Amino acid sequence: MSESPDLASYRRRRERELSALYATARSLTALGEIDAVLESIVREAHELVGTDFTYLSLVGPDGKLTLKASQGTISSTFNEASVPSGTGVGGRVIATGAPAWVSNYLETQDVPHDRTFDGLVVPEGMVALLGVPLLVGEEVIGVLFAADRTERPFEHDEVALLSAFADHAAIALNNARLYDESRSALKQLQAAYRTIEHQVAVTERAQSVHEALARVVLTGGGADEIARLLVEHLRGEVTVFDRTGAVTATCAFDVPIGPSATDVVEQARRTGRWATATDRSGIWHSAATVQAGDTYLGALLLAQTEEPTAVDLRTLERAAQIMGLLILKETAVAEAEERVSGSLLTELLVSTAPVGPAQRARAHARGVDIAALNVVVVAESETRPASDLGRRLHAMSAEWNGLAGEHLGRAALLAAASDPAALADTIHCRLRRELGSAVRVVAHNADADDWGRAFEIAGKCCDLMPSLGATDRGSTAEPYAMFALLFDAKRGPDLDRFLADALAELLAYDARKSTQLVATLSTYYAHSGNLTRTAGALHIHLNTLLKRLERVESILGPDWRAPDRALALQLALRLHALRSRIS
Repeated sequence: MSESPDLASYRRRRERELSALYATARSLTALGEIDAVLESIVREAHELVGTDFTYLSLVGPDGKLTLKASQGTISSTFNEASVPSGTGVGGRVIATGAPAWVSNYLETQDVPHDRTFDGLVVPEGMVALLGVPLLVGEEVIGVLFAADRTERPFEHDEVALLSAFADHAAIALNNARLYDESRSALKQLQAAYRTIEHQVAVTERAQSVHEALARVVLTGGGADEIARLLVEHLRGEVTVFDRTGAVTATCAFDVPIGPSATDVVEQARRTGRWATATDRSGIWHSAATVQAGDTYLGALLLAQTEEPTAVDLRTLERAAQIMGLLILKETAVAEAEERVSGSLLTELLVSTAPVGPAQRARAHARGVDIAALNVVVVAESETRPASDLGRRLHAMSAEWNGLAGEHLGRAALLAAASDPAALADTIHCRLRRELGSAVRVVAHNADADDWGRAFEIAGKCCDLMPSLGATDRGSTAEPYAMFALLFDAKRGPDLDRFLADALAELLAYDARKSTQLVATLSTYYAHSGNLTRTAGALHIHLNTLLKRLERVESILGPDWRAPDRALALQLALRLHALRSRIS
C-alpha cells in the first residue's frame, strides 16, 4: 500500500529537520569559547526552526534572565533585555523545566508580565513566543527562545525540534563553560606559579643581600662596603650619612645620578623608618634611618631611575639595621677609649702643674700633646644628661687633638685651639644639630696648664647664662667677665666683703624677722622705683610697700636712695641673686 502525499511530505520534512539537527549538534561540539557557542546556538536555532528571530537568555545568580545572544532582531534595545525571576514565558520555563509558548505575548494573561520587558517587545514587534529550557542535569541554566512578529500557535513538532536542539545546545554550552573555567583556573595556576617563582627569586636575592651585609659586620667592614653591596644588588646610587648629616660614604652604579635629596633624609628621620619621593628630574630617592632605640645614628639614601619596589625598601631598611650594628660596635670600642680619655681628663682637671711623665705618655699614646691643650670647653643641656654630651664631645675631640668626657657632672673638652670663640661656636652648632634642642657651650683659655680653674669658670658661666637670657648659645667666658666675682674662687672673699658691706644688715633683719626686705628692694629697683608696679609685682598693698621701704630706710639710713648708694645697692642685689642661682 503506497503512502499518501501528505505523509510522504511530512516524513521528508522530518528527515531534513533531523539531519539539520544532528549537523547542528556536531558543529556545536567543535566550539570552545562561551561567546562563540552562544552566537552559534541562536544562529543555528534560527535556521532550524525558521522563526523571525531567536534569542538566548541565561539565568543569573539573582534568578534574572538576561539576554546573551540573538539572531534576527531589529531593535538594539531589545538586546539589553532582562526579565526578573518568575515573570514572562521564561519564568514559566524555569519554574516547570518544560517548554512554554504564547501566540500573542502582550495580550496573554497566562504569564506574569514585566513592564520594562513589555516596553522592549513593542519596538521589536514580537508577538508569538516559544521558550524551551537549557537543562544541565535537573538545573535550568537558561532559556532558548523562538519568536515571530505575527500571531500564531506553535506546533508540537516545532516545540519538540527546538527542545531537542536545546538539549544539545545545553551540553555544548556547559562544556564551553567548563572549558572556560578550566582555562581560567589554568591561567590562575600559571600566574600563581610565576608569582611563586618571583617570590623565590626575591627571597633568594634578599637572603643573599642579608648574608653579604652580615659578613660586613663579622669582618669589621664599614659604610663603604655597605654602600657598595647595596649598589651591586639595587643599582642606582647610595649615600651614607652620619648623625651630624655629613656624608661618610658614596657609591654609584655606572655613573652618579645626581645631588642627594636631603629633605627625604629629614623626613625619614622624623618618622623613624623610611621615606621615598621623586625629584623634578624623575629620580626616586629613598632614605632609611640608622637608629639605636630613640638615638639617631645616621641614614642611608638610595637614588634610582625607577620607582623602588617593596623588596628594595626592605633591603634598604635591613642595610640601615646592619649599619646600626656597625655603629654600635664602633661605639662600644669608642666608649672604652672614652673611659680611658675621661679618666685622663679628670686627672688633668684636678691635678696641679707640672703634669707627670706617666700622664704625658698616656696622652701621647692617643695622639694628644698635653702641652698644646690650652682651652677648656664645657657644654650643658636641659634635655640631655652630661654623659650623652660627654660622648658627643669625645667624638669631636680628635679634631682638636683633645680629651673629652664627664667631670663633676659636666661634659667637658680639653682642646688645642687658637680661637676659643670659634671653637665654642662650632661645637655649639654641631651639638645643636645633633640634639635638636637648646645647648649652652662655654670655652675658656687655660693659663699655665691651670685647666681646673678654667673648667670651674666655664662651668659657672654655663650656670649663669640662663639667668641672663642665654639658653642656647656658644660663647667664651669673656662676655661674662663682669660677673667674675661670682664664679672665680680666688675672688670669693672680695664678693663676700662687697655683699656684706651693702646687704648684711638687710639679710640679717630678714633672717631674724622672717621678712622680705631684700626681695622687696630688688623688685623696687627692677621696676625703676615705680611704687604701683612694684606693689603689683609683689602682690601687696601700696601701704604695705611703703612700710617696708620705711623699714629699709631705718636700717640703711636716709641716704639709701642717693645715686651712688643706690647704684651699689642695685649691683649687690643683682650679684646676690645670681650667686644664689649658681651656687
